Amino acid sequence: MNYKTLSLTLLGAVALASTPVVAQTARLQVIHNCADLAAAEVDVYANGALLLNDFAFRTATAFIDVPSGVPISVAIAPGTSASVAEAIYTEAFTLASGETYQMVASGTVSPTGYTPATPFSLAVFAPAREAAEGPGTDVLVLHGATDAPTVDVFESAVVSTTIVNDASYGDFAGYLELPTVDFTLQVRTADNSAIVAAYQAPLATLGLQGAALTVLASGFLNPAVNSNGPAFGLWVALPSGGALVELPSAAIPTARLQAIHNSADLAAAEVDVYLNGGLLVDDFAFRTATPFVDVHAGVDLTLSIAPANSTSVNDAIANFDYNLPAGGSFILVANGIVSASGYNPATAFEMLAFAGARETAQGPGTDVLVLHGATDAPTVDVFESAVVSTTIVNDASYGDFAGYLELPTVDFTLQVRTADNSTIVAAYEAPLATLGLQGAALTVLASGFLNPAVNSNGPAFGLWVALPSGGALVELPSAAIPTARLQAIHNSADLAAAEVDVYLNGGLLVDDFAFRTATPFVDVQAGVDLTLSIAPANSTSVNDAIANFDYNLPAGGSFILVANGIVSASGYNPATPFDIYVQGGAREVATSGAANTDILVFHGCTDAPTVDVFESAVVNATLVDDISYGEFNGYLEVPTLDFTLQVRTADNTTTVASYSAPLSTLGLEGAAITVLASGFLAPANNSNGPAFGLWVALPSGGSLVQLPVVTGIEEGVNVVTGATALAQSSQ
Repeated sequence: MNYKTLSLTLLGAVALASTPVVAQTARLQVIHNCADLAAAEVDVYANGALLLNDFAFRTATAFIDVPSGVPISVAIAPGTSASVAEAIYTEAFTLASGETYQMVASGTVSPTGYTPATPFSLAVFAPAREAAEGPGTDVLVLHGATDAPTVDVFESAVVSTTIVNDASYGDFAGYLELPTVDFTLQVRTADNSAIVAAYQAPLATLGLQGAALTVLASGFLNPAVNSNGPAFGLWVALPSGGALVELPSAAIPTARLQAIHNSADLAAAEVDVYLNGGLLVDDFAFRTATPFVDVHAGVDLTLSIAPANSTSVNDAIANFDYNLPAGGSFILVANGIVSASGYNPATAFEMLAFAGARETAQGPGTDVLVLHGATDAPTVDVFESAVVSTTIVNDASYGDFAGYLELPTVDFTLQVRTADNSTIVAAYEAPLATLGLQGAALTVLASGFLNPAVNSNGPAFGLWVALPSGGALVELPSAAIPTARLQAIHNSADLAAAEVDVYLNGGLLVDDFAFRTATPFVDVQAGVDLTLSIAPANSTSVNDAIANFDYNLPAGGSFILVANGIVSASGYNPATPFDIYVQGGAREVATSGAANTDILVFHGCTDAPTVDVFESAVVNATLVDDISYGEFNGYLEVPTLDFTLQVRTADNTTTVASYSAPLSTLGLEGAAITVLASGFLAPANNSNGPAFGLWVALPSGGSLVQLPVVTGIEEGVNVVTGATALAQSSQ
């Protein structure tokens, strides 16, 4: 039946039912959008006369003239009907003269098999249009999908805005007067949290300028609970009628997302993660990660964190809102503390977000993203010590991501250092080559607590790696923290410094460090900036320091530091400034054999001139030649015998004093010792401070050992006379 015949049939049907014939007419288009399989084809009767025979789902009549001002009884019957008596639905309409209508069949007719079982209806819209009212294309939208929720229609390609808002089943949205261009339409949930489907609307490509169209949401979102009926889509009815035109689907825009659980709070050892109210990850464990997954982009996402025993999103303890751009890639890290007590500091729980995440390296090596996620760790640097020997992450504070490091795929050693480079907090192996991570992109997280004791004995600090594939984080193995060996000797004879406090990097290293005592050799961190501070013995903190000395010691080195000189402003002659004298290559045992003793000599007498040290009992030779104040003489490697040492003026004319050095008697085989010239030649000129002598520091530390003066020496020199001569030569 053509549409001219249809128009005449309808006019005739009305004429049979009413006399006289009404000349006024309206315009009408009928669209079949009932997706119930039982209504795949229907017969349509008007006032008892067959109007449309076998009218198929997703077809439309053309606009036709119909009588106005009189009741028209429209009956819907199965496509096999013989008469209007078989009608399953009847409704009467009276159309206004000169008006234009669309009548759309929607809903379900079957008593079972459809969820929801939305009753069949004929939805009427006026005033309908047969052509655009402007230069573009006019589009009427009908929500005709029975199992679809209230939705919005968002245009994403041209205007990037919502063009239909909160359309529920059965709603017509008034005409959209659009430019004739190619649009992309997204059907979104009304809360803008999900894209139900996306479609191309190629108005320009199809040459629809000047046209008026009706776009219908048609079919079922979930055919499985609707008798496997036709699937959801957007279909277009043209004013000329015929089969509806399906809008082609478009890609739903997505972003990539990985979630990592790095909250070390024991109360969050496992959590449930919900996305927009639906369970995303069940029992998500600390130090695990999801793989990268696709999530809808451009919509409002709510990520909710709930206890592991949650029953729904209503149990959430925290919610975080996002709207991710299409094509973006993101890492979200759950971090911080959820408990009300037991953690110090109690850094609030949050999701730390990083945009521009990578799933593979952008170059031939390995790309590494670093996150500072340890709540009780200070601002730190990451120093690479094995390959490039430089800082690769600078001043990272809690919550900071350092942008990707594009590294060669080799085995690195990472040192986590305090931001002032004074301390290595921890060191780790990063065996990128050994693990075959070429081409990979990783996230390395500082995780856990530096001080578990004040954090409910929670997990200890470490560096852990999240892979793009997700799963349990991989712990980086610890590496040795490089050290140097250090001995400090107090040889400042100034009475004001008889006892001092020694601080290392602000922490008290030696309390009440006495003149002529030594520390044992101790390990100190190497390669970092060390500050040795000297303060009065009654100091309360490093802020009381009277002198500071900076060092950066090489790994594996061994050093002796001797505190010497004058701190007082007066009372000493000469007033040689206080200083720390450093000897590298220090020894704790003899390197020349178990039967030998290695001797380091230091000139630490402020009022003594340059001198020689002559050995008179065994080798009868000068052992130390022309040593001046503040100088070390390199190690003497001598047999462990009992020696006699003579301190002589540098011109070898006067023996100042002789000292017994009973190495054998003292059992110093295999030992390494430091012999220091200590005290004042002329105490009377130096506040009556301690007198000159030779004193020995042992590697084990403790009080220095005084070498005994030899009073009856071969040359017959009186000790006091010699000392006076030496003092005179220094003036």
